Amino acid sequence: MINKGIILAGGIGSRLSPLTKVSNKQLLPLYDKPLIFYPLSVLMLAGIKNILIVVNQRQKIFFQNILGNGSGFGIKITYKEQNKPNGLPDAFILGENFIKNDGVALILGDNFFYGQGFTKRLKKIIKKNKGATIFAYNVKNPQDYGIVNFNKNNKILKIDEKPKKPKSNFAITGLYFFDKQVSKISKSIKPSKRGELEIVDVLKIYLKKNKLNLEFIGRGGAWLDAGNVKDLFDASQFVASIEERQGLKIACLEEIAFNKGWINKKNLKDRIKYYGKCDYSDYLKNIL
Repeated sequence: MINKGIILAGGIGSRLSPLTKVSNKQLLPLYDKPLIFYPLSVLMLAGIKNILIVVNQRQKIFFQNILGNGSGFGIKITYKEQNKPNGLPDAFILGENFIKNDGVALILGDNFFYGQGFTKRLKKIIKKNKGATIFAYNVKNPQDYGIVNFNKNNKILKIDEKPKKPKSNFAITGLYFFDKQVSKISKSIKPSKRGELEIVDVLKIYLKKNKLNLEFIGRGGAWLDAGNVKDLFDASQFVASIEERQGLKIACLEEIAFNKGWINKKNLKDRIKYYGKCDYSDYLKNIL
């Protein structure tokens, strides 16, 4: 069973410059909340309470200002500083002592996921995951992503990184589930031509061992890599539309924690006091 999660929130965020010259990418607003709230909510909805956030040097304090140690959400958050961007598998090397002998989920700090029934599938995966599991999403520009090729039985045949002539339109999203071997495997791979460790090299090792599983985000779901201006804007519009129509907030961490019984009414009142007078606090008051 997977009971630990890692959010990779490092990197320089060059695609969002000049915004990222004044703030970490994951602390930029996605509509009415910091971007980091959304991947954190995915882990919490899956039932994961022990979370490591990998951040850039000297930026830990900014994440602590909004998230603290996680106690306000009934979870445990620890932080690890990354000297420089070194690829996704570096999170498993930096987090080796955090992972120890447990399975772990990894989600990218700039990824947005939404979909009916998504939470149930996450819970199923963390209970039964063997080897590694990836999520795929149909995209119209597959040449810009890591692509997974599979047969009619959804058995993975091949993984290609940004192929010039894609044989599939299914991109690998920034949500992964791994067994305890992931740190060892990550340390065994070598940097690519661009000087970073590549997650596809880790996935290929699991595939070679026939331990790579495939899940899909269907037509009713949404996935956005909010690492560029257009997708960050599109995701904000999507959240605004859903929240305005339903009157419910997406990625309200306190609401998730309260519904799961991880925090009580007193904790909610403390969070309302912390946020001050704002729409988010009014929403939490309605939960009370």
